[in-house]
Amino acid sequence: MSDNDAAPVVNKNKRHRKEKRWKVDLFKPEDNKGGVFLEESSFATLFPKYREKYLREVWSAVTKALESHGVACTLDLIHGSMSVRTTRKTYDPYIILKARDLIKLLARGVNVTQAVKILDDAVACDIIKIGNVVSNKERFVKRRQRIIGPDGSTLKAIELLTQCYVLVQGTTVSAMGPYKGLKEVRRIVLDCMKNIHPIYRIKELMIKRELAKDPKLANESWDRFLPKFRQRHLTTSEKTARKNEKLSEKNEARKAAGLDPIDMSKKKKVYTPFPPPQQPRKIDLQLESGEYFLKPHQKEAKEAQRRKEKQEEVTDKRRAERAEAFVPPKEDAAPTVEDKKKRKQREEVEDEMGEKKQHKSKKKKKKVVEEVS
Repeated sequence: MSDNDAAPVVNKNKRHRKEKRWKVDLFKPEDNKGGVFLEESSFATLFPKYREKYLREVWSAVTKALESHGVACTLDLIHGSMSVRTTRKTYDPYIILKARDLIKLLARGVNVTQAVKILDDAVACDIIKIGNVVSNKERFVKRRQRIIGPDGSTLKAIELLTQCYVLVQGTTVSAMGPYKGLKEVRRIVLDCMKNIHPIYRIKELMIKRELAKDPKLANESWDRFLPKFRQRHLTTSEKTARKNEKLSEKNEARKAAGLDPIDMSKKKKVYTPFPPPQQPRKIDLQLESGEYFLKPHQKEAKEAQRRKEKQEEVTDKRRAERAEAFVPPKEDAAPTVEDKKKRKQREEVEDEMGEKKQHKSKKKKKKVVEEVS
């Protein structure tokens, strides 16, 4: 049997079909057929003051990493900026965008050993802005902490499942890794800031990773395996019950602190077919009080006095609210031996007094009866 007979038969329809995952070759100087670039491209970014010391220390490493790709970089400490630009040695037209991402990551707090990996073609980055998602500062800090988790466990789980490096810094989240993983990281982070806990997305990713190992499920829908997390909406009666419970607890605390309780009863409004009376204008009120005729510096002094009084009122109110938490609860301690003795003596004295009163009343009744007879 010849070698040609032993060769496997290939389907003619699949003869020229390429694999879905192909290897990305490095872009080398000989691959640049156009030669030197006609124009110089450059990017610059600002960095915060606290990063200045670190950037000064590692700038030599950044320069060395970019020099191998023919890109020049500058650190401007006066204006607080970093810049990158192409040179006559630059051969890769896309490397300037990678260099731009590098200085962005350095400005956002990523260390230089991790940030330099962005120069690889297989690695991409995404800087997710989370500062404008939540307006309340306390709520924002709590939700941002959820991304990190206790002792960084949630962040570690996200990194393992998405194969990405994630850094939470200030009002941004920096991520580095493959494009598919970056998409998942963005989804988890934005959902967390919208009050969806990261654990739900992490569970979903873990199930997907296990399902991907089974070749039988490659062409099937995975919806039946994925968990469906539905938010349970409370009924009106349940909401009212919770509200009343919280109010009663607050009233107890206020009562212990010596404050007036909050009125829980709703006052029914009396219906009147007539519209409310016309309210006076601001100028009318000023004319009535005489403020309209005051001089500017007198008006400012009066406004400052009013503002100060309002601030003092709010301060007193907040101080009273804070004091509610420090009021000790009433303790029903067991009576001591001395208390028991005192109580017994008091009861004996009361009994003697009662017997004396009864004896006196009997004597009076007897005397009245004798006088009448």
